[in-house]
Order: sequence, then C-alpha cells, then structure tokens
Amino acid sequence: MPESTRHLVAIYPGTFDPLTHGHLDLIERGVRVADQLIVAVLRNEHKSPLFPVDERMAMLAEATSHYGNVEIDSFDGLLVDFARRRDATVILRGIRAISDYEYELQMALMNRRLAPNIETMFMMAGEAYSFISSRLVKEVFRLGGEIAGMVPPGVEARLRQRLPPGS
Repeated sequence: MPESTRHLVAIYPGTFDPLTHGHLDLIERGVRVADQLIVAVLRNEHKSPLFPVDERMAMLAEATSHYGNVEIDSFDGLLVDFARRRDATVILRGIRAISDYEYELQMALMNRRLAPNIETMFMMAGEAYSFISSRLVKEVFRLGGEIAGMVPPGVEARLRQRLPPGS
C-alpha cells in the first residue's frame, strides 16, 4: 500500500489504575508513530481496581484532550479481537525492565499466534519514568508518600478523594 494512503491505527492497552506520567510518556510518543492511537482500558472482572473503568477513561480523556489523534475506549476479552474490531494493526506496549520484557514477549507471541497480521511494538520507558508503576504509586500514596510528578494533578486529586493518605 502506498505510504500516502496508509492509516496506521495502534492500540495502547492497559488498566491505567491510576494513570501515571509513564503512561502519558508512552502516549505522547505513540501519537508520533500512529495516525490514530486508541488508548484502551481493560475491563477485568478478576482484578479489584481502585477506580472504575469509566473514571479511568475520564482521567485519560482529560490528560490527552490536546491530542487530535487519541481516542479513549475500553474492552474486555481478547485484545486481538478488540484490535480487529477497531481495524488496528499495531499493539503498543511499554517496557520498564527486563521483567516486563519477559511477560510482554509471551503476550506478544500469543497475540501473534492468534492474529498474525497485528504487530506488537515495544517502546522503552523514558528514563524519568522507568521506575513508576500504577501499583507502586498506589502503595506509596497509601503509606503517605509524595506522588507529585508521578501522576497528573487531576489523578492525584482523585486519589486523595478515593484514598486519604495513610489509609
């Protein structure tokens, strides 16, 4: 297909519970690669998220509203099935450490087996965000630690409403 007619749709899936600056770094870099980036919140009944899916989607929409090629959506079931429904050919995943790579490689190979026409693209976490995870942010916050600079201000405000520090 000629370059001028190509329309690359990528999906950046995750739980985003809560959204961090590491996620936003990947989104910012992803919008430069894809013509359309769908940030997709996983609906997982087996986990007990701090924020419901609708609120996580609202936080993402608020933080990415300045991008013209980002769409916020949610999905359950197989990611490759969602990608097919959305005509996406790329799955964007972030890698912070070797341990992330091992897990992500397994997922990428399974997704390739299920949908050979959908590629997984790994992006290394930005150095400033390589230690940040949603789980760690929640733990630090619960223990009364400072999370400014790790999450957007709106997310921090929602955390304060949901989880008073030290709770």
